[in-house]
This record gives sequence, C-alpha cells and structure tokens, in this order.
Amino acid sequence: MASSATADVATAPDLPDPFGTEAIRRRVLDAWAASPARFREDANAEEDYALGGYRDRLVVELAQNAADAASRAGVAGALRLDLDGDVLRAANVGEPLDSAGVQALATLRASAKRDAGSVGRFGVGFAAVLAVTDEPEIRSTSGGVRFSRSATTAAVAELPSLAEELTRRDGHVPALRLPWPASGGPPDGYDTEVWLPIRAGMVAAVRAALAEVEAELLLGLPGLHRLQIGERVITCDWQQDRARLVDAQASRVWRVARADGTIPADLLADRPTEERERDRWSLTLAVPLSATGTPEPVRGGVLHAPTPSAEPITLPARLIATVPLDPDRRHVAAGPLADFLVERAAAAYAALVAGLPTDPSTLALVPQRQLAGAAFDAALVEASLAELRHTTLLTTVDGVRIAPEAGCVLDGIDPEPFVDVLDGLLPVDWESPQWTSALRAIGVRQIGVTELIDLLSTVDRPAFWWRSVYAALAETPDRDALEGLPVPLVDGRTVTGPRGLLLPDPELPAEALEPLGLRAIDPDAVHPLLERLGAQPATARGVLTDDRIAAQVEDSIDSDDPEPLAEAVLALVAAAGIGVDELPWLAQLALPGEDGEWYPAGEMLLPDGELAAVVDPDGPFGRPDPALLQRFEARTLESVGVLQGFAVLRATDVDPATADLELDAESEWYDAVHDRLPPSDIPPVLVEVVAVRDLELVRADAWLTALRLLGGPRLRAVVLAPTVALLADGRRIEVPSYTQWWLRTHPVLAGQRPDRLGSDADDLAGLYDPAPVDAELAELAGVRTGLADVLTDIEAIPDLLDRLADPSRTVPADALRGIYSRIAVAAREFELEPADFVRVGPALVVPSADAAVLEAPYLLPLLTVPTVPAGGVPDEVAALTGCPLASDLVGAPVVTSTGSSRRWADIPGVELAARRCGDAVPTGEVEVHSGLTVGGVAVRWWPEPSVDHVDGAAGAAALGRALAWRLGRWDRRAAAAEALAEPDRQAELAAEDTCE
Repeated sequence: MASSATADVATAPDLPDPFGTEAIRRRVLDAWAASPARFREDANAEEDYALGGYRDRLVVELAQNAADAASRAGVAGALRLDLDGDVLRAANVGEPLDSAGVQALATLRASAKRDAGSVGRFGVGFAAVLAVTDEPEIRSTSGGVRFSRSATTAAVAELPSLAEELTRRDGHVPALRLPWPASGGPPDGYDTEVWLPIRAGMVAAVRAALAEVEAELLLGLPGLHRLQIGERVITCDWQQDRARLVDAQASRVWRVARADGTIPADLLADRPTEERERDRWSLTLAVPLSATGTPEPVRGGVLHAPTPSAEPITLPARLIATVPLDPDRRHVAAGPLADFLVERAAAAYAALVAGLPTDPSTLALVPQRQLAGAAFDAALVEASLAELRHTTLLTTVDGVRIAPEAGCVLDGIDPEPFVDVLDGLLPVDWESPQWTSALRAIGVRQIGVTELIDLLSTVDRPAFWWRSVYAALAETPDRDALEGLPVPLVDGRTVTGPRGLLLPDPELPAEALEPLGLRAIDPDAVHPLLERLGAQPATARGVLTDDRIAAQVEDSIDSDDPEPLAEAVLALVAAAGIGVDELPWLAQLALPGEDGEWYPAGEMLLPDGELAAVVDPDGPFGRPDPALLQRFEARTLESVGVLQGFAVLRATDVDPATADLELDAESEWYDAVHDRLPPSDIPPVLVEVVAVRDLELVRADAWLTALRLLGGPRLRAVVLAPTVALLADGRRIEVPSYTQWWLRTHPVLAGQRPDRLGSDADDLAGLYDPAPVDAELAELAGVRTGLADVLTDIEAIPDLLDRLADPSRTVPADALRGIYSRIAVAAREFELEPADFVRVGPALVVPSADAAVLEAPYLLPLLTVPTVPAGGVPDEVAALTGCPLASDLVGAPVVTSTGSSRRWADIPGVELAARRCGDAVPTGEVEVHSGLTVGGVAVRWWPEPSVDHVDGAAGAAALGRALAWRLGRWDRRAAAAEALAEPDRQAELAAEDTCE
C-alpha cells in the first residue's frame, strides 16, 4: 500500500461490512491525502461539535436519536441507558441503522434525518459521544459499525502528506470520519445499541450526567415514551394537550401546546444546505400543573432546540423548538427565520394560556419584560405579550369571555356595584397587587380611584346605589382622589365632593342651618366614608367647618348687616367649645365695638386681657360692645379672635421680595435674613413665618411685663424657633425668627437693645454690658450669647469692632486671643471699612497705623510696635484692622553674624523631632551662631529659604522652633524642642508618644 491514500486499516477479513465502511474510509483517506487542509477542517469541526458541554448534551443526543428512530419506525420509543463498569450502553427500539445513517455519522455535517417528524438537527449530535469515548460503536439488528481514534491515527500515520499536520496536532485526529464494521448486536427487545467505552477518568462525570437527567426531557421528544437509566424509569403518557410524566414514584401533569408547519423558502436562503433541505418547523411549549390544575410557571429556563442551549428564556414555560442556532449550537442565530419562529411560538404560547381554566393564577404565565437580556428572549416576550392581549382568556364579573385588551380591573375596589357601569370588568380576585404588572403587560385597563370617580361623575343613580359605592370605596387609601366623589343632596341635586356637606343630625334644628345656606346629604346615601372625607355632622362644630361659613365670615366686615351672622357664629362657637386659635379665620368675624363701629374680631381687645395691660391705650384696637360681653363669655370671644394676649401670624412659602405680612419693620427683617444667607441671584423662600404681631404697640414702660408674656408657654417657642430659608439650590438654612430679630434690635431691656448687651460668655468678656434681666428673659430677648452669635450677624460686626477699639473697656487676654482673625474670616465676603484703632492688649488700644499684624513669630524681635495675632489669615486681619503686616515693617533684614553649618539630618534627635511634627527630616542645613544677629538685632533663630539660623546659646528651644516652622507645624515646637534637647532619650520619648 506504499504511500497509497486508500490504505485499509484494521479490517478483519471475515467481518461482514453491510454498510460499505471500506469504501467510505478509502474515499475519506484519499481526500485527506490530497488536501491536508481538508483533514485540518474535519479535525477542527469535530472539536467544535463534539467536545463541548457533554454533560448537558450527551444523554439528550442519545435520547433524541432514539426518539427519531422510533418515530421513523412508527413505534412507541424506548431507551435504556446503563453504565456497566466503564462502558455506557444506550439501547433503543425503532428503525435500525442503515447505510445512510452510517454515511451521515461519518461525514459529520450531513444527516440522514430528513423526514419532517425528526427531532434531531443537522447530524452533528452524535459527535457529543467523543467527549467521553474514543471508541464508539453502534450495534443494530442490521449490522454494526465502530469508530476508533487509535485506528484512525494509524491510518493517517501512513499518509506522508499528513505527517507534519499529525505532528503539529500531537497525534489528534477526527475519530468519526473513518468507520469500520463491528460485530455484535443489540440486547433482546431492542433494535439498536450504542456502545461507549468511557475514556479514563470520565466515568464519574458520565455517572453525574445520568443522575442529572430531568424527566422533562421527554416533553420535547414525543416519539420517546420510556426512558430507563439504570433502575430509574421515566415514562411519558400523552393525552391530547396534556402529558403525564412519571419519574419513579413522582408523577406530574404538564399542559402542552404543539405547533408545526412549513418554513417559507426565502427564510432558508441564507441558511446552511442541511437546513435548506429541512423546510419543516415544530415547537413544543409546556407548563407544569399543580394538583388542582393551576399552572406553575417555569423560571430560569433555557431554549431547547431540542437539546438545551445556552440561550436564556424568561418565558415562564419550557420551550422546545427547531430554532436555527449558531455553529456552536449554544445561541440562536439571529435573522428572519428566528423572527418567523418567534411569532409562531408566541401564538402557540397564547393558545396554551387560553386553554387553561379562567383563574387569576394564569396571570403567573404572563411574561415580564426584562431590563436587560438576550435579544431572542426579549423578542419572544414582546411577541407573546402582543398575542396574549387579543386572545380570549379572561372572564368578566358577569361571565363573558373577553380578551385582555377589552378588560378592566379596579385597583383594590369591590367591583360588584360597578358591573352595569363598566364594560369588561373582572372579578375582585383579579385585583390582587401580585397581578398588577401582569395585567398591565397584557393590556388590561387598570382603573384607579381617580379615573373611577371621573367615570362616576356622569352616572345618574338613586341615593341608595351611591351608598353601595361608598361602601366599596371605604378602604381606599387615596383620600385625595375620593374628595371628588359625587354626593346626592336632600334637595335632589348631586354635587362633587363630600367636604363641606352636612350629614343630617336630628340634634340640630333645621332652622339653625337655614340662614347659613348650607347643603345636607340625602339620608339614603349616608355612609361613614362621607364623614371621613370631610362631610360634617350637622352639629355646631360641623357647621363651623363649612367653607362657606368661612367665606361669609371673611366678607362680614363689608356686609350691610353683619349682626345676624355675628350672633349665629358666636352661638355656634359657644356650643361647639371651639378653642383659641383653633379656627384662625374666625378672627375676621365682624363684631360691634363699644364706640358703635364694627371691627374684625382679631382687631379687638378684651378689656381685662394681658395685651390690653401692655399696649398703648390710644392704639388702633377696638373694644367689644358691653352688651356683647354680657351675652357671651370672654372665652367665646377669645375663640373668635378677640385678643386676650399677643396675636400670632402664620404664613407659608413667603417670598421676601414680594411679601407684605403687615409686620412692623418687616422689610428690615428680610434684609437681615438676606445678610445671613450665601449670595444668590435668586431670592430665598421662607418655608413658614410664625411671628408675634403688634410688638411696636407695646408701651416703653411695659416691656418687662410684655417679655414675661412672650416667654410664657404659648409664645416662647414662637419667639425662639428659627425660621427656615429655602435656597434655590435646595439647601435649608435657619435664620432668627421675626419676633426674636425684632426684640433683639429694639430697646426692650431698660431702654437698651438686647443685641448691644451680652451674657457671661468668656469670649465676650469686657466687650458687652450684662443684661438687666435674668438669663431666661435675656435669651428670649436675644442678648448676645457668645462671639459665634455675634459673627453670624454681619450687621453686628462693625459694632463689635467699635467695642474692641473702645479704650474705656478692658478685655481679658483669653477673650482677645484670636478674636480679630475670627472676625476677619466671618466678614471676608463683605466689604468693611478698616478700623482706625485696634486693641493690642487687655487695656491697650492704639491707632491701627501704630500696630502690626504678626504673621510669623520670628519677626517679633525686630518689631518696635505692638502686634495683632494673624491667626492664620494675615491678609484678612490686616484688611480688617487697617494694620500693616509685620513683614512689611521689617522688610528684608540680613543675618549679620556668622556660624558653622550642619545638615538637619546630622542634628541629634532630629528624626524624632520631625516625626513629632508629622513630617520627614528636612534636607536643608542649620547654621549655628555664637550670638545670632539679624539686621543688627539679636535673635534666637531666623529662617531663610535654604538654611535655618539658630543662636547656639539658645539650645534646643531655638532648634525646635526653627524645625517646627520649617515643617509648617508651629504648634508642635515644644514637642520638637524636647526631642532635640534629649537626644539620648529618643527611644523612651518615642515610646511616650504612643500614648497620645
């Protein structure tokens, strides 16, 4: 056979060859010898088709082949799988192996399964056996055939043209291209047996694959009725649209829908040749049923085509379909054919759902759109939803079958009263929140309370029907929507909304309502819901809450005859026991005064009231007619707004640019508020203004009494609670209330303004005189509580600077330390005139030009003027005080002495000193002088850009200062000096530092 590509290898001379394997081998070997590229292509194809995912596909492929064989033979398919030692045997009944089948196996890409009933696709499934074996055999009643990787390798080794390719592949060859005859036949009762000697190390994996087989496999293989795996038996009993799967003792019924048909030729034009020759499509959809017949959705599935793919499916059913796949058989091949089959699957799915009993549980089968997912799944979900929308699968309250797009459901409302009002209304058990998204997805109209009430606005029904409507809506949480309910009245009219209507109450005579023009509800329509929505029992309190009464009260001062309304309202207030400030609008009620004029109640004073005792008797307030005081108690008059004490104004969403609340100095308060807020082109909105009125009317000699009134339980919070300013960017900033601002800026404390007086705060000591009242009243009036309090008020800063410059005052050193820097920081966004005088000591004030801002400690010995601490902001302090910087006065003096230089790194103790300053040892030098002079002045240390000078006599103290300043940690100078002073104690000092 020298160099002949047709060498026959390992063929027993007496072994029958009914399938012509010798001819197949010769043809393949000739082709390989002539074209190494063809050999390489076959080897690559085998790897692509056979070596991936055997645990998911091996058993399925064997079952699929068994089902196809049974279908072609017209018998009930049966497959038995046995793992016998290291051999897996798969025996099936059905059409035995024939020459076309052998040809299909050997050519890898071709298939003998060309009939429409075949489940398999494109003849590549058998290649999955190579994931576990190198020597597969098929033993059939018609003969046997085997494949052998070792025999194929031997045959290829004799082909010189493939020597290099064989070496490159490390001896790997395509095992399913060369068939040989095989002896033996299937076991009794079976027509074919696949014999798979398992490759070393793979037995455990095969055993696991067999154990993981699901009974649902048979749903996609209608030709296979029985599957036995060892002792485990799975059967499938088909009964029209249902299949009963029995796995050992477990039994489960599935609702199944099947569909098939012919694929239009134009959809196969761009598909491989094998697919173009198979122009039939088929699909199976299945959903398991519970013991009661309700569906149990399948979750987290994948497309079966028919073997499991890697294509995710969120459709809540098992889908087995002849969908075109990519070459790796893991994902759907996108294109017109896939789109065509999506439409058929959606129609079949809608039919599957429609065939189930009409029950809300079927809504669990409505697919849900995914935020992100595979394109095929998304298309399948959308198509299924579209089909479901116009499929007749729902039943209305009155028993009519309808499609979802014609149905409606009420949102948590008993539908019974609305059957003859709403078409397509579903029963109440469809209203559960768990079905909301499903109903919406299939187009069921969901009618909420607002829409329902809009529909009811045109309905004409008797009063008792409306009572049933109110009962159905009684538990609805959306009270705002219910405010528009139609309500029938006793006079035959129907009005919108129960608020302000009166519920008939026999305890209130009808004549009490007549002069007020009020509306009462028809008794046949009365339900407790109406009262919860604002309808009021016709009691004194209920009548007073009617909006029309408020409107009449508001207009009463302009009435030609306000007396009847005044008498009626006062009588109702007395009967209802209305509290003070409970109904603020009552303050507009016109009442007769002792001078014969009519006044709004809120502009009248009770003669013996607290407010009357502190305001100017010649003020604008009226006094009630004595006759009115005789007929009604003072408490009743106070409840309608007649003033016993200070009145409180309340307003929300106040725009300072346009507001006019008729408060004294109102615009000045707005300016003060503006000064406390960050600059903005858009004015703020005051969320709520709560202010005590009429403060300007208090007599000067009555302020102590007035303050005690303001500090009482009714008004103290009004005074002290801050007002919230809402900025354009959404920030909320608290500012002083109008009342406290007014008290603070007016002479209410023995003729003095509270903001010009101080508490006993240490940082204000000596600057403000103490308040002449106790601490509680001082807080109420707005006496300064500390420097931070002063600095929040930009208008108070100039006064504070004047106090600092007042030579008659003495300020403790602790209060003086850092005060100018804090003022400078607080005022940096504002333009202030520089001070003419500045305080440089507790009792020392000098002209600003005669002091300096000390921005660096080493400058101090060179200065001849007193200093003001810079506090870290020297430029701002200089601008505030009008003082020059110390560096400007000193200029640029030079070191006039000489010394010896050393590197900082050579100074004993410097590492610990630098570490205490939170930095590394500086790289520069230190020049140690025997008497350091700068500009002719003796100093202890002096920094320059590249060198630090120290007086040797000053020792570690000077070194510590120089190092701390160099490292920017002046606050750590003492710690640095200690480390430099005791270099021999470095370890001990470092250990002490760990206790910080």
